[in-house]
Amino acid sequence: MEKNNMLAMILAGGRGTRLKDLTAKNAKPAVHFGGKYRIIDFPLSNCANAGIDIVGVLTQYEPVELNAYAGAGQRWGLDTRGSGVFVLPPSEKDGTKFDVYQGTADAITQNIDFIDRFDPEYVLVLSGDHIYKMDYAKMLAYHKEHNADATIAVLPVSWDEASRFGIMNTDDDGNIVEFEEKPANPKSNLASMGIYIFNWKLLRKELIADTKVEGSSHDFGKDIIPSYLNQGKKLVAWRFEGYWKDVGTIDSLWEANMDLLNKSSELNLDDPNWKIYTEDIPALPEYIGPNGKVEHSYVNQGAVILGHAKDSVISNGVTIEEGATVEQSVLLPGVTVGAGAKVYKALVADNIKIDADTKVGSLSSKEVTLVAKHVKKGG
Repeated sequence: MEKNNMLAMILAGGRGTRLKDLTAKNAKPAVHFGGKYRIIDFPLSNCANAGIDIVGVLTQYEPVELNAYAGAGQRWGLDTRGSGVFVLPPSEKDGTKFDVYQGTADAITQNIDFIDRFDPEYVLVLSGDHIYKMDYAKMLAYHKEHNADATIAVLPVSWDEASRFGIMNTDDDGNIVEFEEKPANPKSNLASMGIYIFNWKLLRKELIADTKVEGSSHDFGKDIIPSYLNQGKKLVAWRFEGYWKDVGTIDSLWEANMDLLNKSSELNLDDPNWKIYTEDIPALPEYIGPNGKVEHSYVNQGAVILGHAKDSVISNGVTIEEGATVEQSVLLPGVTVGAGAKVYKALVADNIKIDADTKVGSLSSKEVTLVAKHVKKGG
């Protein structure tokens, strides 16, 4: 893979409140996905595959598990000489008082010294909580080809959903001429993916200037991008074609897991040309008992299936006991489903126990049932 003079900064400090109890004690990017992965595996693997050697991971909310996980760069091949994954929580600096990251741009501003150490020509800013595969090298090539000051990855969304996103309005040449944050009447359906490439020297000046703007929220979408446009800087939109999902809700996280079971889905984790790397779990292979049955499901290491799993994602170390049925559900690592229990269209949090002969969820429900505490019989 050809190397490039680009450093990546992954914004991984959000609370993820819409994931409810899944993020009560854990940062959203550290939430498990697809049976054996974590959400942050996707941007980190994309960086490794695209030849980006230096990655900063900016953490804040409930960071302990995420810091320990992301700091082990060997999982993504980012532990060789000249490469590394650097965990960057808010820190106290000389002459300033300790403060949390105030916004997406402020998170980068507080780490200017870190970026300057590597003297990159370009800085790639990413979100740590999306499921997708993207070749950032192609986006950088587009940025260079168009001699841009900033390039923003965009994805066409349905017109019905456009008002939920930051919308980029472009001219015929793909130059961004206007940015609208969640417009009631959008002029286009090109939604910002929150993925940016900036020329570092210019962005550095802009970030410092933003610290002096009274009332700024220190956010890329609300402040930095509009400022670039007001100054006549060249912003271009790079259209992404492929699978991308913001797994910010229980339903969307469940949907993304279910997409793994859809052969027509673009979310192919078995692609040898673009691997998603993750932690190697020291566990026995999965075991399917004499009365166990698995239909159209992902089953991962250490899982013990003595009952019936159908149309489901079964994570590491899950146990489905005799006579139990799990259907259209996602069981995160360490879940135990007791004998005779029924689990339908549910997302079950890590290490939760569902007692024997209990029932959770319904196949006819429009919403996914989140199970984040022990399900007791008769309770």
